[in-house]
Amino acid sequence: MDTDELSDESYYGVIGEAEEFLHELTLHFGVLASSCEDEEEYLNSALKLVDRIRKADPDMYEHIFFGENVKKDSLQSVLKIIEQNIIKTQRIPIEERSFTRW
Repeated sequence: MDTDELSDESYYGVIGEAEEFLHELTLHFGVLASSCEDEEEYLNSALKLVDRIRKADPDMYEHIFFGENVKKDSLQSVLKIIEQNIIKTQRIPIEERSFTRW
């Protein structure tokens, strides 16, 4: 799938939050969509990605974020917001989600 196929709730809750924090974080969540069949798979995969990044050694941040300097506390905070947004979106039946971006 492509990120264009995500509901507004998923797109803004994951991609939008990541972009507000750091474009390089957005890239990870954006590329993830290409390996998913549908939005539910994407949201589940995004939760796993949040967990992997959360557990990463801060010494790896420069590698993970393509040379950008990222503070652990700030990253952990945005990951928590993204995680909460995913869980909130998963509670909304797919037919009740919005698809108005395009």
